[in-house]
Amino acid sequence: MVQLFKFIKQHLCIKSFYGTSENAVKTQIWIAVSIYVLVAIVRKRLRLEVSSYQILQILSLTLFEKMPILRALEAIDSQNELGGDPNQLILFEF
Repeated sequence: MVQLFKFIKQHLCIKSFYGTSENAVKTQIWIAVSIYVLVAIVRKRLRLEVSSYQILQILSLTLFEKMPILRALEAIDSQNELGGDPNQLILFEF
């Protein structure tokens, strides 16, 4: 049981609970675990080198866009191939 709470604190992004009843807390934990497993499956099937956190960030940004998941995640994969920080501006391009 201690390992479960350690896993939840380390891997699941639950900042606060929306409900305080036992049912609400359990539901939110199960939803977070389900999302974690789904992202792990997508990461493994697509053979992505990026972290689960980065995948979740991309999915949260493209949540309401009509775009295939693979296309949204290919953008992050191509940024990794370029190397360096994607937010870093290039001063001189040779």
